[in-house]
Amino acid sequence: MKTKMSTASKLYVAFIIFLLYAPIAVMIVFSFNSSASTSVITGFSLRWYESLLHDEATMKALRNTLLLAVSSSLLATVMGTAAAVGINAMRNKHIKKVTMGVTNIPMMNPEIVTGISMMLLFVFCAKLIGVTNALGFWTMLIAHITFNLPYVILSVLPKLRQLDKFLPEAAMDLGCTPVQSFFKVILPSISTGIVSGLMMSFTLSLDDFVISYFTQGPSFETLPIRIFSMTKKRVTPDMYALSTIIFVTILLLLILLNVSQVRGEKKMSNRLGKGAAK
Repeated sequence: MKTKMSTASKLYVAFIIFLLYAPIAVMIVFSFNSSASTSVITGFSLRWYESLLHDEATMKALRNTLLLAVSSSLLATVMGTAAAVGINAMRNKHIKKVTMGVTNIPMMNPEIVTGISMMLLFVFCAKLIGVTNALGFWTMLIAHITFNLPYVILSVLPKLRQLDKFLPEAAMDLGCTPVQSFFKVILPSISTGIVSGLMMSFTLSLDDFVISYFTQGPSFETLPIRIFSMTKKRVTPDMYALSTIIFVTILLLLILLNVSQVRGEKKMSNRLGKGAAK
């Protein structure tokens, strides 16, 4: 009976993985197709990757997307980590719950509501100060930081709760200032949560369309918005090539991140084991 359940569970997991990755596999295969057909493979070719490199509008949208994703994820990680430390240090449980509830609103709120409301806010503020073209890179940056913050906070808070609260006090007893105690004791202990929040923020910003669509300006176009504009006619196969490159890059980053986390945990456990042996 146990063997049957084990086999059934493995088949179920394999089926779920197939459903998740079959569309990506099809896209990767057709990115190397020599023709523009989406149903017949006529031969292996790199023509769509070459075409992608010569598409100036798409490459500019890719640069804009990477600039926005890197900037928003870094700023959201710094702000989210500081917010997580502050929330974790709160003593009043009721204020802490209210703060967490308010923090989670951008994550639970539908993206279309967030996008429209932020667009109205930016236009209203621009009229107050007499600015005509309010929407652009800076409005998109603020919007992306806003919806990235809850994910960073939720990634860092569990690591802070796992941290021994007496370690920072011990460091200060040994001569560290509160700032030195944070950077030498707390920050290394929660680094895995910070990196996880950073990666999540980067991928969410890279992928976002709805909020970006409502907060973008005429001079700043991201890749999801450009691909959406292509759907009015036809998505060209060089988009398959670009999506394949992005997928492989993110996959490699996640693999490297997981390997580095496993190595860090092994080193930490080895240090703890040596310390206990002494």
